[in-house]
Amino acid sequence: MEIILPAILIIIGFILLIKGADFLVEGSSDIAKRFHIPEIVIGLTIVSIGTSLPELLVSINSATKGFSDMSLGNVIGSNIANFLLILGVSASLRRLKLKKETRYIEVPLCILYTIIFTILCNTGNMITRIEAVILLVLFNIFIGYTVAMGIKGEKYDEEAPIDEDDETEKAAKERDPGSIWRNVVQILIGIIALKFGGDFIVDNAVIIAEYFHISEKIISLTIIAIGTSLPELVTSVIAAIKGNSDISVGNIIGSNIFNMTMIIGIAALIKPITFNIEYNTDLIILFVASVGLFLFQYIPPKNMMSKRNGVMYLIGYAAYMISLFI
Repeated sequence: MEIILPAILIIIGFILLIKGADFLVEGSSDIAKRFHIPEIVIGLTIVSIGTSLPELLVSINSATKGFSDMSLGNVIGSNIANFLLILGVSASLRRLKLKKETRYIEVPLCILYTIIFTILCNTGNMITRIEAVILLVLFNIFIGYTVAMGIKGEKYDEEAPIDEDDETEKAAKERDPGSIWRNVVQILIGIIALKFGGDFIVDNAVIIAEYFHISEKIISLTIIAIGTSLPELVTSVIAAIKGNSDISVGNIIGSNIFNMTMIIGIAALIKPITFNIEYNTDLIILFVASVGLFLFQYIPPKNMMSKRNGVMYLIGYAAYMISLFI
């Protein structure tokens, strides 16, 4: 009975994080459109970062409260869940085509960032503020790449026919003088929801871990990691069902890079994070999962992640979960 309330508060925390991210992304996107920022750039920055906000708030809260294991475990566990669980589910439902940029640039970049992240974690067993700056520089490099690719894609599609109904709706929205205030309120509500959601999850996860004598590492790699990955899960699975492989795969790769660079970078910049060497095993699993995605392009059917590959990832994730409790 003592853990019922903390468990309920964790669930409420996840709901607040997910809805808070929705409000913040929607309000920010609408305001960005008012200033005529290209929609593709909004999608590759505001929306992509928005799906990583749950991890960001949990990691920052954990780091500032001295729970380094939870701060790192949340990110590493989320990245493993993104690859093995979310891509596994998505590919099991419908095979995912890997576009050229994904095969030759984005996946190798994700592997490289994973290696750099692992090296930084193991230098002195702590992510210092200097290393946090390095991670944030890497984050900005990736943002620069995504924006450049987004603009390139937008120019390619600029001859596409214009939907008059969409243009009319957009014009009406821009004429509405009250809309911008609604957007501001959405952003404020989103920020408040994210703040309280992060607090609820971190504080009550610690209570449950202590009650069952489970380490912060296990809690963060399982419950918190899966919970904060829900936005990516919903986005990627729906995209896969609709046949939008680019969104499904791109969302995961982008989220993993954001998690390692932006989230840990910001958290460690606020307060250096102590690294538990036990996480090296999990980082190896993350590296293997990343390399696996790269190798799938050479395994028939080539240049895609088949349903068989998806099932392999799901089995791998199940085995990983079991190994944590053995």
